[in-house]
Amino acid sequence: MDKKKIDLHVHSTASDGTLSPSSLAAEAKKEGLAAFALTDHDTVDGIAEARTAAKSYEIELIPGVELSTDYKGTEVHMVGLFLDETNQKLLKHLEKFRDNRDNRNLKMYQKLREEGFDISEESLREMFPDAVLTRAHVARFLLEKGYIKSIKEAFEIYIGDGCRCHIPREKISPQEAIHLIHSALGKAVLAHPVLYHLSDAALRELLDICTDSGLDGIEAYYSTYLPNDERYIKELAQEYHLRLSGGSDFHGSNKPHIKLGSGMGHLFVPYELLNNFR
Repeated sequence: MDKKKIDLHVHSTASDGTLSPSSLAAEAKKEGLAAFALTDHDTVDGIAEARTAAKSYEIELIPGVELSTDYKGTEVHMVGLFLDETNQKLLKHLEKFRDNRDNRNLKMYQKLREEGFDISEESLREMFPDAVLTRAHVARFLLEKGYIKSIKEAFEIYIGDGCRCHIPREKISPQEAIHLIHSALGKAVLAHPVLYHLSDAALRELLDICTDSGLDGIEAYYSTYLPNDERYIKELAQEYHLRLSGGSDFHGSNKPHIKLGSGMGHLFVPYELLNNFR
């Protein structure tokens, strides 16, 4: 097996990470990565910067995105790899996703103000000028302002799913996400399936639907997977004829226990996975 390692699930300040796209490339060099995929949530805005920086470090940059979808009430994420980030259909849909997110955020800020927090679009923009604002930024803002004691507190009490200030946002279906990624000439990968806590039957039903729509791969390597999880997903990949993918889901200090390339210390995503996708 090729000893070169990669990371195909990484976030920057263009969404809810804390390292800029160029800083990510520097971190990838430091961690000895041969390649990484920038897969920010619902945006490709960081790819050009990441590509330029990665080239200077002689690291391969895989242009990507992570899309949130809804499957029977469960939020399921679809990663797109090797896509054309200039594709107009993709950009049009991402703009619509951002508009939906922005409208949802305004309602969430209002609910947080009703809880006594001094928070607004303007104050968040001042703290995070170049980011696509997400709940992670809201949590970071509340922490930095001293309103809460931890990021975890923000999600468990205020802005997590079903909590008092949470506003659900519109999501597309997994099938629509796959078609959108394919329209931009990308490869569609089901992200971290173990995290959805679906039964075997329910996960197989999801895979039936997704493979019928042309799903290309599945994340078999992930920061929080146990050995049994990895084995299970690899068996499903073989059964459903899916390519293997994997990554840390690195977010910088927003997930301080996750390191780029190595996750919680045991993650190793082999370079040969890239050749399989190619």
